[in-house]
Amino acid sequence: MTVLEWLLDSDPSVRWQALRDLTGAPAAVVAAERARVATAGWGARLLALRGEDGQWAGGAYFPAQGGHPDVEPADGADAADGHSESGGPEAPDSGSQPWTATTYTLLQLRDFGVDPASDQIRRTVALVRANCRWEEGGQPFFDGEVEPCINGMAVGLGAYFGQDVDAVVARLISEQLDDGGWNCWAEHGAVVSSAATTINVLEGLLAHERASGGSAESIGARRRGGEYLLERRLFRRKSTGEVVDPAWLEFAYPTRWHYDVLRALEYFRSTGDAPDPRVAEAVGLLRSKRQPDGTWLLENTHPGATHFELEDGDGRPSRWNTLRALRVLRWYDNGQTP
Repeated sequence: MTVLEWLLDSDPSVRWQALRDLTGAPAAVVAAERARVATAGWGARLLALRGEDGQWAGGAYFPAQGGHPDVEPADGADAADGHSESGGPEAPDSGSQPWTATTYTLLQLRDFGVDPASDQIRRTVALVRANCRWEEGGQPFFDGEVEPCINGMAVGLGAYFGQDVDAVVARLISEQLDDGGWNCWAEHGAVVSSAATTINVLEGLLAHERASGGSAESIGARRRGGEYLLERRLFRRKSTGEVVDPAWLEFAYPTRWHYDVLRALEYFRSTGDAPDPRVAEAVGLLRSKRQPDGTWLLENTHPGATHFELEDGDGRPSRWNTLRALRVLRWYDNGQTP
C-alpha cells in the first residue's frame, strides 16, 4: 500500500483532505467525502457527545466538573533574547489538562473539516452562542475572554462557523506586542511574545481574513506576527540561534494550544503566500523526519483527557502528521508531489 492509499484508507476527515490536497480529485468527489465527516467516523462520534445545551463536557475551555487549574503565570523570559517563547494558557509545568470541553472539541471538528453550513452544525453553533460562557469571566463564547491565545482560538472558530468576532479581532490587534507577537500572560505584565500564543492568534486572524476579507489593520497585524516567527526561523532564538525548545522539533496532533515546527509550517502554507526563504531550515527538518516507508510519526502527544484517540500513539506512523507534512512539502516544492 502506498502512502497515499494509506491516507485514503482512513476516516472521512483525513480522506477528504487527502483527496483535495494531494490528488487533485474533482470538487464533487471532495465535497461528497467531506459531507461524511458529520455522519461517519470521528466527526460523528464527537457530535454524538454534545450536550443538549450545545456544549461538550458542560464547559467552554474546561469541563464543568474540572474548572480552571490553579496555576501561576510563568515569566518564561530568556535573558539573552528578551522574549518569552513557550507560554500558553497554562503554566509550562502545571501538568496535563482535559481536552474535552467545547473549545477543543470545536477546534477538532474544524480540523476535521465538518461543513459549517450543515443543519446539524448550525444548530450546534446556535446553542453554543446561546449557552456557552467562558470560565474566566462569564462572557458569551464568541465574545472571547482575556487571554490572546484563547481569543485566537475563539476568532478562528467564530470565523469558521459564521459568527461575528470583529470585536475580538480588534482586541487582538490592540494587544500585539512591540516584537510583533502576542503573549497570553500579557495581562500579568508580560511584554515579550510567546510562539505558542502567537501561532494561535495568527491562525485565528487568517481564518477571519478569509471569512470577511479582514481589514488593513488585521492584515498588517497578522503579517507582523508572521515576521516574529520567520525572524526566528520558526524554532531558533533570534539572539543566539539556539533551538528555543526541543519539543518544538517534535510533531504533535492534535496540537491543542502548543507550538511546533509542523504547525508553523502549516500556517505559512495556508496563507497562500510563496514560501519565505527563512522557512528552509524548518522544511529541512520536516524532510529529515520522513520514515523509510514515506510516513511521519506521531511524536509528542500532549497529555490530558480526550474523548477518544485518533492515532496509535507516539512513535507510530501518523496519518495526520503525514497528511500535513505532505501538503507542506507540496507547497514548498511548488506543487510537486513529494
